[in-house]
Amino acid sequence: MLLRSVSRSALSGFIRRLPPVLAGGQGDVGPLVPVRNTRLYGSRPAQRVVDKPSAGVQAASDVPKKTVPESKSFAVNMFKGQIQTSQVFPYPSCLSDEQEQFLREIVGPVDDFFQEMNDAAKNDAEEKVAAHTMEGLKEMGAFGLQVPVSLGGLGLSNTQYARLVEIVGSYDLGVGITLGAHQSIGFKGILLYGNDAQKQKYLPRLASGQDIAAFCLTEAGSGSDAASIKTVAVQSPCGEFFTLNGGKIWISNGGLAEIFTVFAKTPVKDPNTGAVQDKISAFIVERSFGGVTHGPPEKKMGIKASNTAEVHFDNVRVPAECLLGNLGDGFKVAMNILNNGRFGMSAALAGTMKGVIAKATEHAANRTQFGNKIHNFGVIQEKLARMAMLHYVTESMAYMISANMDNGSTDFQIEAAISKIFASEAAWTVTDECIQIMGGMGFMKDTGLERVMRDLRIFRIFEGTNDILRLFVALTGLQNAGKELKNLQRALKNPIGNAGLLAGEFAKRAKRSAGLSSGLSLQGDVHPQLAESGQLTVNAVEQFGMIVEEQLSRHGQKIIGQQFVTSRIADCAIALYSMVVVLSRASRSLEQGVASAQHEKLLCDTWCTEAYEGIVRDVNLLRSSKAQELFSNMTSISTSMVDNGQVVPTHPLGF
Repeated sequence: MLLRSVSRSALSGFIRRLPPVLAGGQGDVGPLVPVRNTRLYGSRPAQRVVDKPSAGVQAASDVPKKTVPESKSFAVNMFKGQIQTSQVFPYPSCLSDEQEQFLREIVGPVDDFFQEMNDAAKNDAEEKVAAHTMEGLKEMGAFGLQVPVSLGGLGLSNTQYARLVEIVGSYDLGVGITLGAHQSIGFKGILLYGNDAQKQKYLPRLASGQDIAAFCLTEAGSGSDAASIKTVAVQSPCGEFFTLNGGKIWISNGGLAEIFTVFAKTPVKDPNTGAVQDKISAFIVERSFGGVTHGPPEKKMGIKASNTAEVHFDNVRVPAECLLGNLGDGFKVAMNILNNGRFGMSAALAGTMKGVIAKATEHAANRTQFGNKIHNFGVIQEKLARMAMLHYVTESMAYMISANMDNGSTDFQIEAAISKIFASEAAWTVTDECIQIMGGMGFMKDTGLERVMRDLRIFRIFEGTNDILRLFVALTGLQNAGKELKNLQRALKNPIGNAGLLAGEFAKRAKRSAGLSSGLSLQGDVHPQLAESGQLTVNAVEQFGMIVEEQLSRHGQKIIGQQFVTSRIADCAIALYSMVVVLSRASRSLEQGVASAQHEKLLCDTWCTEAYEGIVRDVNLLRSSKAQELFSNMTSISTSMVDNGQVVPTHPLGF
């Protein structure tokens, strides 16, 4: 029975077993409310840069016949030193009245399910999700939350999905991984790229939980470097099937799945040259095809309740109609699947943080030391405040991105990567600080915090390690900024014809170099009570745009190999995006007069002040003459360690 078929009045008793899942993506989202983009707080000053970025600086004769539409992504444009507000101000809304009402009615029962029907500690100890829990989830249709209603699912929007995800994150990440690996990535490729026949054949079985899905990309020799996979699929001369051979490791649901999304190299002929080249393709593979086996469950640090196993493919005969998307498009399929689910991770971890913070605040309010409740001590107050800010940023990111996706945005890759990086690191910090506040009690198994910490550790690794995602954030942003600089260089070839444009560009750079505003403003977007934080954000955009341009000019294409530089550029981008999301959310709360508005103002102002200081530190480091020396020193230290096989210094005792 599906939740959709239950009357609203019956929800309270019937839906209590409906679980959330760990991550989300795009499915059948139903009717949507368009984003408002009205100015909230008066008109903009005359020098305000328009919401959409400049259409370019090249002469009319230099404009290519096909122009790429300007991105509406705030993150893309901040790399250019521009402010594009349409996706960040006002804080986006996307739920229709019906969607909101439906969500309100199920949040409580979902929470009850995890309190009453799921034992996270037992799942962890037995290293599997209890059978009655799995059956309850299948019965309720929880395995197809974003599958269209017409195909047996619930058809939830990304924002509805994210709200349910929060709940599982606060209770049991192991269960969340089981559900998330199934629908966030396991069969997400069918939702995104499947043809009608594939959707009709597979989605009803997957939505009901009759079949479990898994996503098979990682191999022993190809982790972050997905393009180096060795699994191969060779098409038969008749063209009716592919023969699949290879193996995948660390596959979530690998020992449970009946349906796999598998990525393999396939020979692809270039229609123009006739040359044959190996390219990655994506396939829907059924265990019933034969030749599909799996290894024993892996022994892991955390998320023990989820099944992780190797999956092997030995001469598996895959029908040609199981090709997912076009031949050779597998890398794009894989990256889009992962990108579409990353916002859900931040929603889940916002839930984890909220649950952990509740434990910390309860302990601080009741623990007495030195004749005083420990919440009165400044050190504890600072820890709690920082935990609250990290949660506020993470939650704000999750729902800004999910709303943008629901409202039709397709340019959210940088934002989604930022949200995954920030959330996974923030949740770890919050949990670590909670244990510190609780002292020895926090270290004990009964509090559940050691399980949460073990579960959290994987989130900085899987679905794109944070190190690789930092490179993705930096290089994607730098690439867009580099195109802007090329347009300027093109305009310089015709200085007379582009005199006005060039004068504007050079004036802007001169003002920034002198520490003056180039005309950017958030006036009219930011609530007046947050004007100071708004100005810090504008200043940050100005400085970030300058340092990006400076580093591109200095390194050119070689910046790809300058990871000391790109990691710091990524950190600046993450901090800057975090500033704008809390600024937007707090502005909306102040405008609407919500009960927590003044508290949110404190969170926003404090966060923006510290985030801005961090950006300034990184910018100053990258400009420093000592920076290259520092980076060279680190390279030398690392090289010596690798050559020595361990630390290099002689022991202080001499032996």
